[in-house]
Amino acid sequence: MSITLDQVTKRYQGAPVVNDVSLEIGDGEFFVLLGPSGSGKSTLLRAIAGLTGVDHGRIALHGRDVTHTAARERGVGLVFQNYALFRHMTVADNIEFALRVRRVKRAERVQRRKELLRLVALEGMDERLPAQLSGGQQQRVAVARALAHKPEVLLLDEPFGALDAKIREELRRTIRQVQRELGITTVLVTHDQEEAFALADRIGVMNLGRLLEVGRPDELYKRPATRFVATFLGAANLLLARQSKDGIHFGNHAVNARAVEGSVSGREHEVVAVLRPEEIELAPTREALTSSYLAAGTVEELVFTGALERLRVRLTNGSAEVQLAKSNGDGEYLEVTRTQHEQRAFEVQRGQHVAIGVRRIHVLPTPLSSFTACAASDAEVEHLSRQPLLVELAARMKTRVATRVEPALANGSRDCSSRSGKFVGAAVVAAQPDSLKDIECLLARGAEEVFVLPPNAPPPQRVLIHWADEAAKSATLAVSASLLRHLSAEAIYVDVMPQGTAESQRPHGMRALLDARSEAQAVHGLEMRTELRVGNVSTELVRQLGESVDPLLILGISQINGLAHRFADLLASTPRWPMLIVYREPEVQA
Repeated sequence: MSITLDQVTKRYQGAPVVNDVSLEIGDGEFFVLLGPSGSGKSTLLRAIAGLTGVDHGRIALHGRDVTHTAARERGVGLVFQNYALFRHMTVADNIEFALRVRRVKRAERVQRRKELLRLVALEGMDERLPAQLSGGQQQRVAVARALAHKPEVLLLDEPFGALDAKIREELRRTIRQVQRELGITTVLVTHDQEEAFALADRIGVMNLGRLLEVGRPDELYKRPATRFVATFLGAANLLLARQSKDGIHFGNHAVNARAVEGSVSGREHEVVAVLRPEEIELAPTREALTSSYLAAGTVEELVFTGALERLRVRLTNGSAEVQLAKSNGDGEYLEVTRTQHEQRAFEVQRGQHVAIGVRRIHVLPTPLSSFTACAASDAEVEHLSRQPLLVELAARMKTRVATRVEPALANGSRDCSSRSGKFVGAAVVAAQPDSLKDIECLLARGAEEVFVLPPNAPPPQRVLIHWADEAAKSATLAVSASLLRHLSAEAIYVDVMPQGTAESQRPHGMRALLDARSEAQAVHGLEMRTELRVGNVSTELVRQLGESVDPLLILGISQINGLAHRFADLLASTPRWPMLIVYREPEVQA
């Protein structure tokens, strides 16, 4: 591999701006780091270049550990957005600068300069000054200068940002041709999806300092694994649906299984579905649809953009037929894109009633679909649903906070024997002296995740993860990954061995940590650190939480009985920290 990153972390003022990033980039690959401003992509690029140090992790270039190696000794070429050319030097002198520093002979410098000017299509401009060049030409000189000393890796930090659209396209084509001709490993940082799609062999999408997904451009667009990637790589409608062994259901009707891609299992639960605007069909009636029926709607907006027509279609029956993951401020509507062929086949006008069909839906493999605030009265439910941390999480996850009055949670009541109505999403309860009873009650009534929320809890800076047994491991990792994609917090898996464990058994504990990290990476795309402690589980978790700044605990269990005994120190009093309890019954072997 040309570039290997292993849990690279960079903090500013204690907060991680690059958070446990692990990545491998192959020889000769054109890799694009894509993300919004502040996602940490430029900081990561500077760490690879050696222009900024790291607080944790390892960086290797072509198998050589360069974590603590000076920038000029790493063998990388770097191109910035603002060109960074020497204004008083000619094009020739700018390109030859790195060669002069390395005391390369004049004949070799001249030959290398001419080769590079040919590559970047600037032959004959050797004696011009930067001020005599256009912006695009100056950036070509910057690329040539970065390649002059034959680096093993080329790093590009948003090099097209200051250029107009036509020049950007020309320069993209030039850089891609140069990269292919030289076979040099290249990493480009950008926030422009079009650039990423045009240039990348693979794309890595970053947000909040975390590397969320890595893959080929077409794969990430068609089959994203996270809400952020789905909505950042083009327009996307996020819908909530019910999954069962019979398929995907919106309201009371099922979608044709052939139109559904993604995680489909027999366990009945709420899922998040991605519906791209171009995968929506409009027809005058339900019977006229050639695809699977989704809902009825009314055309609210219609914009002609040349090759495409963009529409906003309001759902007529709202949640009776289909539920958006997060309603827009002015109601529930779908974004629709139609080609000219579709426009000619069925012309629509504003205010027209239409039937909405879907050609393809992708189901995200995320177990945290939404939140449901649960309390004994309407007033308590309303207050809980407005807690700042819950509101912020829902906004970042682009999902809803539903409300549910649970009389069983009233003091002295707690008749938890019946399962009236299915739970959707994670149940949320307020932290109070008898939170343990609330947790047990909601789990007994069918909830699979219970989020215990102290009043005015801040966003967590550290997330501790623990599961009580192997049966809960996979679900706990999946839920942890789903939540951590929307937080800038550091993730730590804590395993606790019983007091008195023989020294000979300690290696087994270390192997369990490595296995957990490996599964988190490979299956769930989650980077986390690991710690092994010895003692009582509940006591050690309380100690870890007490030593952390603004922590959150994710606790996986597979049995409700014995919860109070096993986690007495943690759950006996009013929880001081947010806690997410993940419950999955052990699978019955056939």
